Amino acid sequence: MGDKTGDKRLTGPFDVMIAGAGYVGLAVAVSLRHARPGMKIVVVDAAPENVWQRDGRASAVAAAATRMLRRLGCWDDIVAEAQPITEMVITDSRTSDPVRPVFLTFGGEAAPGEPFAHMVLNRDLTGALRRRAAELGIDIVQGVAVEDFDVETAGVTVHLGQEGSCRTRLLVAADGVRSRLRNMAGIRVLHWEYGQSGIVCTVAHERPHHGRAEEHFLPAGPFATLPLKGNRSSIVWTERTEDAERLVAEDEFVFEQELETRFGLKLGEIRVEGPRRAWPLGLTLARDFVKPRFALAGDAAHGIHPIAGQGLNLGFKDAAALAQVVVEADRLGEDIGALDVLQRYERWRRFDTVQMGVTTDVLNRLFSNDFAPVRAIRDFGLGLVDRMPGMKGFFVRQASGLTGGTPRLLQGEAI
Repeated sequence: MGDKTGDKRLTGPFDVMIAGAGYVGLAVAVSLRHARPGMKIVVVDAAPENVWQRDGRASAVAAAATRMLRRLGCWDDIVAEAQPITEMVITDSRTSDPVRPVFLTFGGEAAPGEPFAHMVLNRDLTGALRRRAAELGIDIVQGVAVEDFDVETAGVTVHLGQEGSCRTRLLVAADGVRSRLRNMAGIRVLHWEYGQSGIVCTVAHERPHHGRAEEHFLPAGPFATLPLKGNRSSIVWTERTEDAERLVAEDEFVFEQELETRFGLKLGEIRVEGPRRAWPLGLTLARDFVKPRFALAGDAAHGIHPIAGQGLNLGFKDAAALAQVVVEADRLGEDIGALDVLQRYERWRRFDTVQMGVTTDVLNRLFSNDFAPVRAIRDFGLGLVDRMPGMKGFFVRQASGLTGGTPRLLQGEAI
């Protein structure tokens, strides 16, 4: 069992087939099998073998998500390389400003001894989930794409090209923001582009960051420095798309000079490690999260701006909520692919994702400009929040992912 890249023949029928072997698809699979060992689950992914190992990005994993990973038996495999975030600092300035005044700082813990978030390399996160899936006997089949599917009364026939067809009671699409399966299901989306791209890279620096994350609001968009293990930081740098493409195409010297202008010298000399890439940014919200025997999860259901660093945590909430709904329905003898069952998941997750999408959209429009009256208003607002401990505590709880209707896994509880 486990990774079956070299043996692509699938023998169904399955209870659940998941398309997409990113962290969301894997979390759904592991959560289901962890709670229901007899459930037959398979994960298929169109990407070739080991592509995930070349992902140099890092993500902020909220305290709620770490509780889920601990409950699923994954966190011990990650924690040694996870960097706790001890403090968050927000500034608002122009690139040319000699001083960047700090308008808001917050830190603290979700609970005593529990940081509100950790920075984790994506490949470490995916690797831990893959190993746990293998331990639970879940097959992960690489290089196999869903070409089409037919929804029937008692199941779904999934067509996998040359690998043939197989049947499943429920098909979950966790295949990203440009989801092909979402299109096959006829689910429309609300979508617009921001005309911005996020440049992502890792830098090494001379002095320690002490777990401090910073977000500088600059006229072109936010520039975030997020602490990694050792004297390293992950950069998420928003620029207008044409400028981002130009910067990524520049030679190493020019790119590092532009980076240093924004990063500053507070941590000493900096050096870019590994590749740099630019990702177009936009807002994507699916109009429906479910159809009969079909459910969207993660970026396939919603793609948001990284300004609040909550994309990964929204995906984990989807995984935890979908797993809880399916497991509870299965225990009651209900049909896990029935529309009325899946609509419980949709009702649970729709408001939260729309709210976060609107919030990040408003924040991006508010802070990605250099209009003087708007700057004055937002800086006053940030300074006001900085003087309100109750409001800062609310932001810490939000960053921890422990507000609202939190699924049991995200509270560290079994389904």
